[in-house]
Amino acid sequence: MDEKKRLINCHVPTEACNLRCHYCYITLQRKFNAKLAKLEYSPQYIRKALSVQRLGGKCLFNFCADGETLLSDDVIPVMAELLEEGHYIELVTNGTLTKRFDEIIALPSVLLRRLEFKFSYHYLELKRLNIMNAFFDNVTKVRDAGCSFTIEITPNDELIEHIDDIKKICFDKLHALPHLTIARDDRDINIPVLSKYSFDEYKNIWGRAFESDLFDFKSKIFYQKRKEFCYAGEWTLYMNLMSGDVKQCYCGLNLENLYADLEKPIKYFPVGNNCSLAHCYNGHAYLTLGVIPDLNTPTYADMRNRKDTNGKEWLGEEVKYFLSCKLKDANAEYSNILKLYINLKNKIMLFDAIARIKRRLKRIIRRREK
Repeated sequence: MDEKKRLINCHVPTEACNLRCHYCYITLQRKFNAKLAKLEYSPQYIRKALSVQRLGGKCLFNFCADGETLLSDDVIPVMAELLEEGHYIELVTNGTLTKRFDEIIALPSVLLRRLEFKFSYHYLELKRLNIMNAFFDNVTKVRDAGCSFTIEITPNDELIEHIDDIKKICFDKLHALPHLTIARDDRDINIPVLSKYSFDEYKNIWGRAFESDLFDFKSKIFYQKRKEFCYAGEWTLYMNLMSGDVKQCYCGLNLENLYADLEKPIKYFPVGNNCSLAHCYNGHAYLTLGVIPDLNTPTYADMRNRKDTNGKEWLGEEVKYFLSCKLKDANAEYSNILKLYINLKNKIMLFDAIARIKRRLKRIIRRREK
């Protein structure tokens, strides 16, 4: 069985979607447009840039767009190349683009065993567009082809009156209930829950109804500011899949471009004790994979898996093992002295970045004043 060297969180810069979920962070920020992600490099070139040898081992790649990930024509060819390379892939999707799933399941079965779909169950939109059956048909299609999958709902206030129907449909189709994530308001720097209810009320409404380990863990860490030493930036990277630009994490420093020079070794640099986020809102992945090894957490497989009434699990054997591994199993932790150095250098690099932005703004202001 394979061990996981790194998590590469791949942002696909597509801001188009065929759904219009009212709680979506793109809808809330009015970012939807017709922009589809386009490759700046060939899939084969990207594979070389992200080879097992260059990254130091087999990695978990998470493909997620601002809109619908599979709308871009370029996603599947890149995904296929990375699977051929030996990596594992998660792909976030609304599960409605049937032709894309037909393309994917045509790939060799040995590749599909290392592919997991994170299906977003957008109940209200599926009902509005009368595509509920198409959604579950696509879930069944990839499951039967040997892929792993998980289904999750974003719990929002408008869905509360539909909870019973949501559960019944999913149970009738898959003999299991969906997982729950947490709706968040990205317009607020504190990243609060997107609900009119208090957080305790929100947890009581949703937690009891679905018995989701994902929701239970996210509820425990939501609003908790992370102050421990974090290896995001070394054990994990946040990457623009199309351009190759890499940051430490969602909020981290810009590091480099992985596509610029394939002969250069990758320069990793962790966040350390310098996380600027209000809380690790995607800690169900980062923390359970072990980006902060001092924390005792469930595994990421626990967050994604379900067992149906027939005893069949959502995660296949290979994916389940890979998602169960902790990042510290394949990476060395820093000494206390090195941690101090990392924290100091992070601060210096941040100050330098702020100074560069200020100089750029001054130049812009001077040009406008002329």
